[in-house]
Amino acid sequence: MSALIYALVSVIHTVINIYIWMIIIAAVLSFVQPNPSNPTVRQLIFGLYRLTEPVFAWVRRKMPFVVMGGIDLSPIVILLALQFLDIFLLRLVYG
Repeated sequence: MSALIYALVSVIHTVINIYIWMIIIAAVLSFVQPNPSNPTVRQLIFGLYRLTEPVFAWVRRKMPFVVMGGIDLSPIVILLALQFLDIFLLRLVYG
């Protein structure tokens, strides 16, 4: 395979891993509730929310059973899907 495909898969792998960490941080922040009066914290939380909430909402719409008793399991569904996609791409290319 060409070096371009390896480079593209490497970039996709990096983006997937960064997004996985963003989802983990967003899930932890939903439990911690940091101080929103700090403008830096507020901007970080808002930016993280803008990047993760559309995907969470899409999963909640398509799979309404992921919200059970007030607990939202959509981050787990997304993490599993991203891990599957990452492993699939890596094995497809690096085989």
